[in-house]
Amino acid sequence: MKKAKKKINAAILIIGNEILSGRTQDLNVSFISNWLNINCGISVDEVRIIPDIEKKIIFSALDLSKKFNYVFTTGGIGPTHDDITALSIAKAFKVKYKYNFKAYSILEEYYGKENFNQAKKKMAKMPAGCQLIHNASSAAPGFKIKNVLCLPGIPSILKSMMVNTKKYLVKGPVSFNKSFYLLTVESKIALGLETIQNKFFKKVDIGSYPFFREGKVGVCIVLSSIFMKQMGLCAKYINKMIKIKKIKLQKF
Repeated sequence: MKKAKKKINAAILIIGNEILSGRTQDLNVSFISNWLNINCGISVDEVRIIPDIEKKIIFSALDLSKKFNYVFTTGGIGPTHDDITALSIAKAFKVKYKYNFKAYSILEEYYGKENFNQAKKKMAKMPAGCQLIHNASSAAPGFKIKNVLCLPGIPSILKSMMVNTKKYLVKGPVSFNKSFYLLTVESKIALGLETIQNKFFKKVDIGSYPFFREGKVGVCIVLSSIFMKQMGLCAKYINKMIKIKKIKLQKF
C-alpha cells in the first residue's frame, strides 16, 4: 500500500431496503470509518443510505466516485433477486455484467459442484475487469472497480474482508487526536471554540460533544489533524480558554 502526502478521503454507500425500513440496524459505518482511519489514514467524509433501486445505486456510485478518493458500498451482493449492486455498478461504469471466472471457481470449490445452484452462481457475476476482494468467512468475494469497493452487508463477514481491501488503497497521512473533558456546558465555550476554529481553519478540526458520564455533565472537545505542530498550537489556545473561563477538567 502506497502512502500519499495529501489527505485521502472516502464515502460509504449503504444499499438496502432493510436499513431504511429500520428492520436492520447498520453496524458497518462505524467499523469501516474507524478501520480506515487507524489502518490507512483515510477519513470517511460522507455516508449515504439508499434502497435497492438500480437508478439510485448507479447515480450515487458515480456521484460519490467523482467526489471522493474511494467509495465503499455495503449490501446487495448476495444470491437473491434484490441483490442488484453488482449489476448496477456494472451499468454505472458501462462494462459488461458477467461471470468472473476466478470468483466462479472459488464458489464452486466452496459449495461443491452438486450444490452450486443458480442462486449461488449469481454471486460470481460481477462487472467485467473488476478485482476481487477475498472473503475467508463465506467464500463469496467482494470486488473493486475503479475507485469503488463493494462489500457484503453482513457485519461479521464485512469485518473479516476489510483487511483484504488494504492492497487496493493508497495510505493517507496519520491523523492525530487530542481530547479535553470539560465540566461545563456548550453555550459557555461556543464563541471561544468558534474563534479558535476560525484561526485553525483547514488545519485542525474541532468537535464539541456534550456528555453525561459517571454522574458528570460536561463537554468533550476533540481536536483532529494531520498536522501535529498545528494541533499542538491549537491545544494551547484551548487550554488558555479553559483557564480564562475557569473551567474544570475531568479525567476518565
